[in-house]
Amino acid sequence: MAATAANRVIVYGGRGALGSACVQYFKSKGWWVASIDIVANAEANANVLVKLSESFTEQAGQVTADVAQLLGDLKVDAILCVAGGWAGGNCSSVDVYKSADLMWKQSVWTSTISAHLAALHLKPGGLLTLTGAKACLEGTAGMVGYGMAKAAVHQLCQSLSGSDSGLPTGATSLAILPVTLDTPMNRKFMPDADFGSWTPLEYVAEMFFRWASGSGRPASGSLVQLLTSGGVTEASPAP
Repeated sequence: MAATAANRVIVYGGRGALGSACVQYFKSKGWWVASIDIVANAEANANVLVKLSESFTEQAGQVTADVAQLLGDLKVDAILCVAGGWAGGNCSSVDVYKSADLMWKQSVWTSTISAHLAALHLKPGGLLTLTGAKACLEGTAGMVGYGMAKAAVHQLCQSLSGSDSGLPTGATSLAILPVTLDTPMNRKFMPDADFGSWTPLEYVAEMFFRWASGSGRPASGSLVQLLTSGGVTEASPAP
């Protein structure tokens, strides 16, 4: 479907819990929304399906080509990379290689592809968001693969704020650093947790919409912590 709406956004990971919330919210505001994921989001205006691969360059090339074919000469206002996942394990775990590999694929591959797509298809003054994690500002002994991957995402976000990063003129690169997002999967696996300390998906989607619309954006390169207590969330740049 042609991207005919005045405002356009790409959601990388658009079929996950946060991605679906973003697709729904931006659609409700009249934006044209494209989802990139391994399965389609029926609510999106267009879908780019990621083919699973053990080769980063192969997967990246496929997604890049498919997005170029979808957009043609059109530019987008925002690219939201909300793909990711979690895996635990310290360096003595028998699965440490497997979990680190999975985290790299889910967070670093997707973030790198999103950054390149932003360089190619973002409007001047556009927005790119990546998804980090507050826990990974420090050591993560019990989840080393996750910690390494998210730390790499943080570094990429900061690198993209540089004048020679390759992003369009005036573009903003931001990373969100949640503690725990209030997703169905997290509720399933942590049923006794304090949900009032979890960040609602709607809060994140609304914040992304404000940023994409040019309102209240932090400085490019900011790592934005999402701190929720008693059901109230505050977004604040990490020191």
